[in-house]
Order: sequence, then structure tokens, then C-alpha cells
Amino acid sequence: MKLSKEVKTGVLVLAGIALFIFGYNYLKGKNLFESTDVYYTEFDYNALDKSSPITVNGNNVGKIQDIVYDYNSGKTRVSFEVNEALKFSKNSIIKMYETGLMGGNGLAILISTDGEQAKPGDVLPSTVEFGLVTSLSKSFSGISDNLDSTLQSTDTLMVSINKLVNDNSDAGLKRTIQELNHTLQSFKNTSNSVNAVISNNDKNITAILEKFKTISADLAVLTTDLKNANLGTTVENLNGTLNKLNTILATIEKGEGSMGKLLKDEALYKNLEGATKEMEALLKDIKLHPKRYFRVLSKKEIPYQEE
Repeated sequence: MKLSKEVKTGVLVLAGIALFIFGYNYLKGKNLFESTDVYYTEFDYNALDKSSPITVNGNNVGKIQDIVYDYNSGKTRVSFEVNEALKFSKNSIIKMYETGLMGGNGLAILISTDGEQAKPGDVLPSTVEFGLVTSLSKSFSGISDNLDSTLQSTDTLMVSINKLVNDNSDAGLKRTIQELNHTLQSFKNTSNSVNAVISNNDKNITAILEKFKTISADLAVLTTDLKNANLGTTVENLNGTLNKLNTILATIEKGEGSMGKLLKDEALYKNLEGATKEMEALLKDIKLHPKRYFRVLSKKEIPYQEE
């Protein structure tokens, strides 16, 4: 079959367009014949561009597709694509790191196999790792702040010293030296007094230290004895005993059991009170009229008469 010039021209144009699209995407690092999956992650700020690499253990496995600002959350959302053969779970972390000393950042996938497998379109958690340059910059910044504070303190000290010796006359300088000598002499006297006190009480200090040493040893022995005495079991048993005692007291308070009825039963109390009174009257009557109860003393029965 013979094709016309128009058809050949159209085929060549379509082939040229296809080659142009393929070449353009190839130069951008995208292979049209390679299947990829798209995932998302978010950062508090943007330090990436579309040419930033996506790596796993230092190996390039994908590229950034898009970087947009989310107006709702206030975060930077990054979409990236990786080869569909790469499998990892939703617990995997996307780490932004510095790729070199000259700047530039990339994304590393810290693969985790725990949990549910990630699917295309999932939003993965992120983290930021500061590199050597950023760490050194922060360290030097802190050193600079501390150095500024030190220099300010030094300047204040020098101003105070200048005010102290502002009198340039010989009399002012002599007076300053004399006051300094008095201060040093007072300090020397104080030091001598402290040394004298220590020398005079050397034996007492030694005795105190010996006593402290003995007390420390006794405390160590006591601590060991308490540890070996199984104090926890003793306290637990005591706690159990107290609980039982509380139960018994609660039972008595409710009037249950013999003891509870004895303390709470008013009728029993009245009966005991009546019996006590009758026993008291009986003993009193025995003392007053013993012949009523002992037939040896009197053969005639004497009836009881209540007073």
C-alpha cells in the first residue's frame, strides 16, 4: 500500500511531537514509560524546589512533583512521585535534609515496614534534620551572643574601675591604695582568726568527724537490716489486719453479731440493767435477813417482803 505525501507528512509531524514531549520530560527527569506512585507530605516551611532529590539510603528513587502552600493549615504541602516498585508502610517518615555544604535540600524516605502499607495519595509524616552548616551557624550564633554579653559585662566593669580611680592626683591614688591595704589586712586577720579557731578545736572537729563516721556506719547497718526485714510484707500484713479490724468494727456498729447486739440491742441492755438491780436487791436482802435463805439458822420460813 502506497502512502501519500500528506499522510507521510502527518505521521512525521506526530512522531516529532511525541519525540519532543518525550525528550522534554526526559530532560526534566521524568520517564513516560516508567510507572510511578504519588505521595504527599507537609512541612512548616519550604526549603525545597522541584529539582530536589528523593532518596532511599542515598539512592535516587523519585522526584518532587509539586510544592504548594496550604492556606487552611498554613503548611507547605509537597507531592512527590516514586517508582511503584518501592513499597513502605504509612509509618514511614519523610525527612528533609541538607544535601551538601554549599546548600540545597532533599527528601529521604525512612522506610518502615510496621503497620498498614502506604497507598498512592497518602500523606506521610515528616521531620527536618539540620545539617552541619545549620548546626555550626546556630552554634556560632550562640557563641556570638555570649561573647557580646561578656564584652558588655567587661565594659561595665572597666567603667566602674575608671570611676573608682577617677581621681588622678597623688593623694587620691594613695588613699585608694591605703584603703586596699586595710581591706587586705582585715581579710588577713579574719583568715588568722579562722585558722586559730580550727587549730584550737582540732580535737573536737576530729571527734565530731569520728562520731559522724560511726553514725553513718550504724545507719548503713540499719538500712541493711530494714531491707532484709521484708518491711513491705510486714506493712502489708498490718494493713490486712487493720482492714479486718475495720470490718469487725463496722459489723458491731451495724448491730450485727453477738457483740453488736450486746452493744446495740436496747432491750438486752434494759434486761441486764433489771437483772443487776434484782441481784443487788437480793444480796441486800440476804445481808439483812439471812434466816430466809439458810434453813439452818431458822426452821420457820420467812417470806420476802419488798421494801
